[in-house]
Amino acid sequence: MRLAHTLYLVRHGETDWNAERRYQGQIDIPINRKGHGQAQRNGRELRALLETRGIDPLGLLYLASPLTRTRTTMELMRETLGLPAPGYQTDARLIEASYGVWEGLTIPEIEARDPSAFTRRKADPGGFAPAGGESYDMLRERVLPVFEALHRDTVMVTHGGVIKVFRGLVEKLDAGSILALDAPQDQVLVVEGDTISFI
Repeated sequence: MRLAHTLYLVRHGETDWNAERRYQGQIDIPINRKGHGQAQRNGRELRALLETRGIDPLGLLYLASPLTRTRTTMELMRETLGLPAPGYQTDARLIEASYGVWEGLTIPEIEARDPSAFTRRKADPGGFAPAGGESYDMLRERVLPVFEALHRDTVMVTHGGVIKVFRGLVEKLDAGSILALDAPQDQVLVVEGDTISFI
């Protein structure tokens, strides 16, 4: 996949469940104090990059998942960019993957309850979905139209699963490689054409 416009892609700041390594999925968990700092840091780094490039932040599109953790991150970033907190759009297709019965659980808890789950996921990393949840293939089909429809340079705040799937599309990765990708909360992914860099 190759974008026609520059995308500044950000994962929401840390939540307490991130710190505990719990699957959040679509449960609406707020960011914690560290997450606030990460959002402000990303705003500062983005502001410095835009200044270097001579880009006015007012000229960008701002788009976020509608969950609290992404909206708070976006609002903190916008304030750091010198913009009012409101003034961005949300798109429900950017919400995190549903992890079904895994939501709220840690990996050791999942392994204790369903020891074959991770074996099945490793065997089919794109197609496997926890009971009541989504697979990465399903997530890709949901979010791809959002990225294809971008019509101007955009700042987007979304979730780890969405970012992994998008990186897989840009970098032409197989499902197993997508699953293994990192989605840092303290960096901005700058996507230009089919090239990804981090600030």
